[in-house]
Amino acid sequence: MRISRLLRITAMCSILAVPLVLSGCGLFGAGPAAQIDPPPSDIETQMLQSLESSDQTSLELEESLSTVYLQDEQGWLAPVSLHLPSGEAQSRVGRQLEMLVKDSPYQALIPSGFSGVLPAGTQVEAVTIKEDEKLAMVEFNQAFGGYDAADERKIMEAVTWTLLGNEGVEKVQIWMAGAKLNEMPVGKTPMDRPLTRALGINLELGEGMSFSQTRPVTLYFAATNPDGAPYYVPVTRFVSTGKNAVTAALSELIEGPVKGNGLESVLTGGTVLKAVELSEDGVITVSLEDDMFEAGDKPPAQMLQSLVLTVTENAQNYKVRVWLNGQKDVVGMDNQQYGEPVLRPANINEIKL
Repeated sequence: MRISRLLRITAMCSILAVPLVLSGCGLFGAGPAAQIDPPPSDIETQMLQSLESSDQTSLELEESLSTVYLQDEQGWLAPVSLHLPSGEAQSRVGRQLEMLVKDSPYQALIPSGFSGVLPAGTQVEAVTIKEDEKLAMVEFNQAFGGYDAADERKIMEAVTWTLLGNEGVEKVQIWMAGAKLNEMPVGKTPMDRPLTRALGINLELGEGMSFSQTRPVTLYFAATNPDGAPYYVPVTRFVSTGKNAVTAALSELIEGPVKGNGLESVLTGGTVLKAVELSEDGVITVSLEDDMFEAGDKPPAQMLQSLVLTVTENAQNYKVRVWLNGQKDVVGMDNQQYGEPVLRPANINEIKL
């Protein structure tokens, strides 16, 4: 029935404000890219008010957003785009990492339900970017080693993915107290090679899985913080090496999150992946079928944005368009056009304080 279908659609409609970059209106996206501006936000005013209540009124904030990886209340790492304390441009990466420290002076800038994962007292001694090697070298003080072994991988992931969000950085090397770490200091996880996106994030390991016959893919589910703000959580799963990364990731997205892990599905159980096609000009077209939606319906923005994030995580530097039930004019409930090529958003999970 139509009423039942609308009720199911309403249940999916937590809309996130993630600006996308559109790329030309034609089938082949020949036009120039243009940023769609998100609705005006009073986030900076709210941050300053929060800082005033914490006796930190002298702290000024950068105008631009930076993305850091913080832990939510379920223990998942998630990208959070926020305004860093202002400072020297060359020290911005260091300030990103300082946001990951538990009980840091910048706690008031972090949205409700999130926290850093680095041990309290950790200090960023130096950050060096070797542009020719696309390598970021970060040195922490001795306090960096004061964590529980169970948190070791989460710390590696948070540091690595935060640094990889910076342009020109594809590899990460961690130092502590003046020495390069070839293994993590507590659980002894090997780090004899620089860390990359191949590290994964929020790993879900299947029972009896063989690493030699699988490859990692990362997909984006949804979650909600204590204030009711929705956000995306990246999860790395392992699929057969014979599968295309994008197709496999989308299939896992349709499969949904593990029951009871605190994450929410972004697609319905009736979603069918009909095709994933790559055009010569670098546009990936995702064709879906779902009888929940009729011609003219606006699918939830959360569903469409998650598709874009998942595709571009596994096929970087590509544009994406989504076609639904044979319809090429797909407009989301955020009134953005997803039937035309879009780029990955520059910032993910801008959550108001």
